[in-house]
Amino acid sequence: MTTAILLAEPPPVAESPLRIPGNKGIWAGITCEFVEFAVLFAVYFIARAHFPQAFHDGAQRLSVAAGTTITLLMITSSYFIACSVNAIRQDKHRSAIIWLVAGLVVALGYPVTKALEIDWNLAHGINGESGIFFTVYYYLTFTHLVHATWGILGILWVLARLSFRGYSSADYAGLEALACYWHATDIIWLIIFPLFYVLA
Repeated sequence: MTTAILLAEPPPVAESPLRIPGNKGIWAGITCEFVEFAVLFAVYFIARAHFPQAFHDGAQRLSVAAGTTITLLMITSSYFIACSVNAIRQDKHRSAIIWLVAGLVVALGYPVTKALEIDWNLAHGINGESGIFFTVYYYLTFTHLVHATWGILGILWVLARLSFRGYSSADYAGLEALACYWHATDIIWLIIFPLFYVLA
């Protein structure tokens, strides 16, 4: 009897199903965002192939400091929001709020920096009619700013819910969905930045 028990195979361990962070809705939105920017990047490369000198000369006129500042703001805000998700997973509600507020404050630096950059551009005679490079530059960066603005509104909404304990370690899909969207928007900027400010 004992020998039979020892030789018996152990019961199979049930594997936990693969968990997708956030929710299906946010991933549908992220997919649409990626498709939209894939089309815009295709326009960028087609225009660059036809007007290489215009892209080279145009990049020299942009403010690299502004582009770098936006890059640092996006990366930092993404990190803070990720810290907020990590905190709520551990039921550290107050820490989750603090990290999310920090992410919001840093994220708000993006539209502020962009407004200052546009003001600087206009002061140096750079507008949407300054050539093909600047037309593509304004269209792509403004489109990204729109998506980032939606993300900032999302942060405000999630922060309001988090403040009223709408999330916990048992249910934080909304906060995680926000983080996924913001990280996706961050990734797109990390492609935009070198294309316009560094490599052109």
